Amino acid sequence: MQDIYLVGLLAQRLMLAAFGLTGAQVEVKGRLLGGERAGIERDGWPVLKDEDGAINAVRVQSNDALQRYIAVMGLQPLSRPEGPVFGAVGQGEAVRPWHPVLTDLAAEIATLIVEAPADQDVKLLSRRLPMLGVLAASRLRGRASAPSGGEVVAPHGSEDLRVVAKRQPYAGFFAVEAWDLAHRKHDGGFTPVITREALVSGDAVIVLPWDPVRDRVMVIEQFRLIPALRHDPQPWLLEPIAGRVDAGESVEDAIRREALEEADLNLGRLYPAVNYYPSPGTLGEFLYTFAAIADLPDGITGVHGLDGEAEDIRGHVLPRETLVRMVTGGQVTNGPLAMIVLWLETQKDRIRAELAQASG
Repeated sequence: MQDIYLVGLLAQRLMLAAFGLTGAQVEVKGRLLGGERAGIERDGWPVLKDEDGAINAVRVQSNDALQRYIAVMGLQPLSRPEGPVFGAVGQGEAVRPWHPVLTDLAAEIATLIVEAPADQDVKLLSRRLPMLGVLAASRLRGRASAPSGGEVVAPHGSEDLRVVAKRQPYAGFFAVEAWDLAHRKHDGGFTPVITREALVSGDAVIVLPWDPVRDRVMVIEQFRLIPALRHDPQPWLLEPIAGRVDAGESVEDAIRREALEEADLNLGRLYPAVNYYPSPGTLGEFLYTFAAIADLPDGITGVHGLDGEAEDIRGHVLPRETLVRMVTGGQVTNGPLAMIVLWLETQKDRIRAELAQASG
């Protein structure tokens, strides 16, 4: 098999590990420019310029995992005297020299591509790349999380979970995963092998804008499929501003972006509230919940959303106490909205005191 040369992101240790590859460190003539989103977006790869100098590369014997990844990313070989080069494109307008930025995230995305079922079409994986980025970032944040349960739940390690097989019977914008597993029981033994399924959707942010001067909050209204499937007579729900955390995006940046997209609203100071799994038995989602200081005068609401996602989102500004009464009176059926409203009810005096102290 012919040697190929990997440059830029593909020459990084974490990427090679994702493909199960080792190789020889070599140099390739030229210069890499741009590519800050390499491995995150299909068009995020650096440009390899034919210039004096040399860049670090790794010479490898390709394998099926790398070839699948190359196909998903749409990478083409660049012809160089040393041999075919992968990890860059031949044309582009980039100016800044390439340097590793999101290697951990890119390697996790590569792992998801390699782990996908062997019969899953590379075109589907390419279309799912934005969601794969969301899921990869979610896995990284999950590994970095402090164990929940405090002193109540005994610590568990990897030896307490035995995964026999994994399947992905459906993959679209979201995916369904099925695991055959056995886990440690409370008496010290293990369960028999059982099958558990989950809808995998990644991490999301929730924010309730609050104007402490006027004591108003902003919520949004939009159609939701799940109440319609349940034959609920009101599938248009009151909700908090919310959305997925994109690949390479911080939780805080996601909150501010979603507020602009869904309500054309600029947020002030963010107050982290409760972070949680909304339905850990079936839904592979983790929510980061915040209250945010905002200026909410009369006339600030409207209908917003992204045309590309067919969003039709109406904003509502309500007295905070009115929304509290709606939650406690059963008029709010969106769980994250109820959670953040009740959290703010317990924390509003503390937040007001902090704001007063900050203003002098």
